[in-house]
Amino acid sequence: MATWRCVKFCGACCHLEPRDRPDLDKYLSPEELELYLSMVGEGGWCNHFDRSTRECTIYERRPRFCRVKPDIFQQMYSVDVAEFNDFAIECCRQQIQGVYGKNGLEMHRYNGEVSK
Repeated sequence: MATWRCVKFCGACCHLEPRDRPDLDKYLSPEELELYLSMVGEGGWCNHFDRSTRECTIYERRPRFCRVKPDIFQQMYSVDVAEFNDFAIECCRQQIQGVYGKNGLEMHRYNGEVSK
């Protein structure tokens, strides 16, 4: 069984372009949606994403919707805890593909990490 993990120097999840996520209002509260939209900056990237280091500048204080944890995915997306790894891995793959492409370095690195 593959285990979800974050891969350093990726940041695909920090590409917050709302047009790519038309159903935001289905899993974010009105307050969270307002916060989410306020975080979207140039080119759809999060204002807190450092593009040179590819790291979050508010990682320890990031909002709930930026956290990839079984209990949060259960609350937000109704994903059973037993399904968390598969669901989170597929979400990451879709986001990485959309941001960097199917055959980019980030996808290869991600696939290598989750297969460990």
